[in-house]
Amino acid sequence: MDPMRSTEATADRIPPHPDVAAVPLQAVLEALVDPVRRSIVTQLADATTDIRCGDFDLPVSKSTATHHFRILREAGLIRQHYAGTSRMNTLRRTEFDTAFPGLLTALVDADRTQPTPVSAHQESPTAG
Repeated sequence: MDPMRSTEATADRIPPHPDVAAVPLQAVLEALVDPVRRSIVTQLADATTDIRCGDFDLPVSKSTATHHFRILREAGLIRQHYAGTSRMNTLRRTEFDTAFPGLLTALVDADRTQPTPVSAHQESPTAG
């Protein structure tokens, strides 16, 4: 396989990411209102490396998790890229702290000390 073609194919698979400075605060707050999405942000904040989509501890189906990742990406909170066949997630902490100083720290600290139960969002075993 042509290495240039492989690089282009990988670039085509990377979803668009907004400029964090252009994301309205309202969009960020709406993204963070959901406890599943806050859990994703907290897990990324605690991680020392990028996390593969399937490696998060989430009480929802894969398709629902995909929806939550998209909301976080569109709000500028996470960056997604591919490593082989795995979609990896990174918290855009530096960019976010510049645009919204202190917001992520306050959110993650609150989530660690007063975790919101995500059981209300759990899906039944037959949900898909």
